[in-house]
Amino acid sequence: MKPQLFFGHVMHARLRPKRNVFSYRVFFLRFSVTRLDELERPLFSVDRFNLFSFHRRDHGPRDGSDLERWIRLLLEREGLRRADGEIRLQAFPRVLGYVFNPVSFWLCHDRAGRLRAVLCEVNNTFGEHHNYLLAHPDERPIEPGDVLAACKVFHVSPFCEVTGAYRFRFALDPAATRVRIDYDDPAGKLLVTSVSGRARPLTSARLAAAFVLYPWMTAAVIARIHWQALRLWLKGVRFVSKPTPPVQETTR
Repeated sequence: MKPQLFFGHVMHARLRPKRNVFSYRVFFLRFSVTRLDELERPLFSVDRFNLFSFHRRDHGPRDGSDLERWIRLLLEREGLRRADGEIRLQAFPRVLGYVFNPVSFWLCHDRAGRLRAVLCEVNNTFGEHHNYLLAHPDERPIEPGDVLAACKVFHVSPFCEVTGAYRFRFALDPAATRVRIDYDDPAGKLLVTSVSGRARPLTSARLAAAFVLYPWMTAAVIARIHWQALRLWLKGVRFVSKPTPPVQETTR
């Protein structure tokens, strides 16, 4: 499948002790990690500066090396041998050289095109990252509505403890996508987050339109994170100090 450009929304709702809800318009990419050359456009480059770009060092091993080799070795190490087909990455691109991806999704399919595993690559604003590898214990395909859980081990928000668990749901097709992430702490459901969008072919015209409609979007992502943190602080939500990050880079 050719690279796609999605236009959609990120929604985030905190339910307690103070309710805080927001939704922002965003655009993001989905493309094969085996064919990065297909991303190249007059306005889009791989591993070099352009209006839009994708850099290997922003993902995976973070050293600019072969992304497909890295993810294949990770899947093999975790015993997920049925995820032997196309692997597509869903992420924000760099805009004028800058990007911050709170979470990116590595969508790992089998040779029949069925989703078998998802690697959720999470970044925090302290420059740290961690991966949650999701798959059914019996490696059956991941269907829309299926719930995949992961214990929280990585610090993201200064207003949440590193405890509890995430619940992920993926509804993906060539025309649209919706990922929902619920977070429960020991007291119950605390956060509801979703990323959704409608797909369009990746063309220079649509990239130009994205830049006009969403100027400096990737810089706005980090600005909005800090703005929402300020809102929570002003509402009196308790601040949590950052703990030491986990030694293990990926948990399943």
